[in-house]
Amino acid sequence: MMPSSTSPTPSDKRAVQIARISTVTATAIAIADMIGIGVFTSLGFQVKEIPTGFSLLMLWVVGGVTALCGALSYAELAAALPRSGGEYNFLSRIYHPAVGFLAGWVSATVGFAAPTALAAMAFGVYFEGVFPGWPPLVLGLSLTWIVALVHLSGIRHGSTFQNVSTAIKVVLIVAFIVAGFTVASPQPISFAPSARDLDHLLDAPFAISLVFVMYSYSGWNAATYIINEVRDPQKSLPISLFAATLIVLVLYVALNAVFLYTTPIQSMAGQLDVGLIAGKWIFGDAGGRIVGALICIGLISSVSAMMWIGPRVTMTMGEDISALRFFARTTKTGVPRAAILFQLAVSTVLLLTQSFEAVLDFIQFSLTACSFLAVLGVIVLRREQPLLPRPYLVWAYPITPVLFLMVTAFMMYYLITQRPMQSLAGLLMMLAGLAVYAISVKRATLPAT
Repeated sequence: MMPSSTSPTPSDKRAVQIARISTVTATAIAIADMIGIGVFTSLGFQVKEIPTGFSLLMLWVVGGVTALCGALSYAELAAALPRSGGEYNFLSRIYHPAVGFLAGWVSATVGFAAPTALAAMAFGVYFEGVFPGWPPLVLGLSLTWIVALVHLSGIRHGSTFQNVSTAIKVVLIVAFIVAGFTVASPQPISFAPSARDLDHLLDAPFAISLVFVMYSYSGWNAATYIINEVRDPQKSLPISLFAATLIVLVLYVALNAVFLYTTPIQSMAGQLDVGLIAGKWIFGDAGGRIVGALICIGLISSVSAMMWIGPRVTMTMGEDISALRFFARTTKTGVPRAAILFQLAVSTVLLLTQSFEAVLDFIQFSLTACSFLAVLGVIVLRREQPLLPRPYLVWAYPITPVLFLMVTAFMMYYLITQRPMQSLAGLLMMLAGLAVYAISVKRATLPAT
């Protein structure tokens, strides 16, 4: 059976012994999880439908503010319900253990393994572009296994690796932005608002582009998956979630501004590799390789973040579900070895079969629905458990969670109408998880023979 919202859990007791992650590390994990290749590839399709610099930058501002609303809402949940597992923990304790299991089922099986495989393969592709002759698949597999070994060696080593790799990523992005504004020749584009921009902000292309911008911000909730490993999480988690999302918002807006400032729109329109194109306009012929190297280094920290947080969901589920108890086992330093090896195995299979993009396509609706239910849970908890201790309260309630819910509801509507088969496949996968939960609960309640 699942623990109640008031009874101590095994992970609650162990948290005192293993908590050693600082606010800085929790913030680094969220930053690394958010900044992947999305921001370097999205603009080429946005400039085809959104014609002004101001509207294009507002796209990333609106997306960032929405992610910030989600992060602040999760901060209240994390402070009130402090346990690792992210949506699995939140939905189990707000609604029903079965609802939480559905979220955990998606995350534990492919929710983190598929993005890990995609980031690893992208690393291989960009690395091969910088140093021709290296097979991308071998590079992707090597990165995944090396990062997994780092995290298997202990939380302290994993923390150091995460902090250093994320710091390098942020420094290189800032250096790229500064170089773009100081070295390159400016393009004839204005970022000042005009009378036409209001129409662009309310137009369908803006709303549709926002869906893909929100995917680039996904990962703002990363720290909630490792609550038990964070020092003083009820104070640290709100700071971490807010700081990480705000930093990424600033970086994303600045990156897109430098792309538009340095590169002709006609050169980017309809192109996937916007970052590489901008790099050539800033640094010349070698610019593409420079940006490729930047993306490679950034993807290392992204793989590390997902290889850290994903297994914590599986571990937490193992603490509650007897059939999954094997995944709850940890080393003396608190590393969930079996859970890490499981995610490593799934990521490896996805890399070898090249099926990670198809998997990501059909789990998007499920992942979006889980975050929607979690933020809705802030409102539900306020009504149903008004006396629950809340060390942190979300700013501007209820505007903050409602804004996130509105944008997320639109995204789910878009996914259902534009990708009905993929959304249906995601729902079927969640139903499969419900069947696994029902079997597990039935086995747990059968009398011993």
